[in-house]
Amino acid sequence: MKKLLWLTVRALVVVFVVAYVADFAVFRVESARGRGYDSVEVKQFLETPLKGSKAEYDYMGTQPVDCARALFPHGAPPCWWLRRHASQWE
Repeated sequence: MKKLLWLTVRALVVVFVVAYVADFAVFRVESARGRGYDSVEVKQFLETPLKGSKAEYDYMGTQPVDCARALFPHGAPPCWWLRRHASQWE
């Protein structure tokens, strides 16, 4: 049983490394063509702590954030992740 688990873990690590290297290679090619980065509008909120363990949330507006057009982050968050998490809390 331990041998099967160890084999599965090693296979998953190999798949992850191959996926990351392939994604990085495609990202570098797209960056050379000028299509490696994009911009996503993100809503920004400011959390201000108040007395009694309460908090006040202030809307700070929207701001464009640079993102990488890739599966994994390569110097910037991936665009697919930023589009799904379009609100930033500070």
